[in-house]
Amino acid sequence: MDLKDASGPEVGHTLEGFGVNLLVRRTRAGVEFLTTVLGFTEIRADSDFALLRSGNQFFQLHSDPTYGDHPLPSLIPEAGVRGAGVELRLFEVDPDNAEAKAIEHGYTVLRKSLDRPHGLRECYILDPDGYCWVPSRRI
Repeated sequence: MDLKDASGPEVGHTLEGFGVNLLVRRTRAGVEFLTTVLGFTEIRADSDFALLRSGNQFFQLHSDPTYGDHPLPSLIPEAGVRGAGVELRLFEVDPDNAEAKAIEHGYTVLRKSLDRPHGLRECYILDPDGYCWVPSRRI
């Protein structure tokens, strides 16, 4: 099925396993970060919703207004970063390459690429909403 033109229920019925859905201020800004810095594939995107893929995993972005009657937005601070304390880890994504692209495009690198004691080389990059993404590779 071509998910680019699928209806909401058709997309929903294709999802399985574990999924990530992030509430974002600006959907297009999130898509730009994920595709440019982390190499995600954009499947579909508009001002309210985006569906992307990294490897065989789907990621969804929803703009704040799409959650108008949902209780979750009441927990999000009006200013500052979102998702404090959560690391969104992407295994087998080159951290040095992601770091260079993040710097080139003006994103915040929270921690530069380093070899870590747990056997991974990784870096920490904040997206436009302050979510912390951690691309990593085995050393």
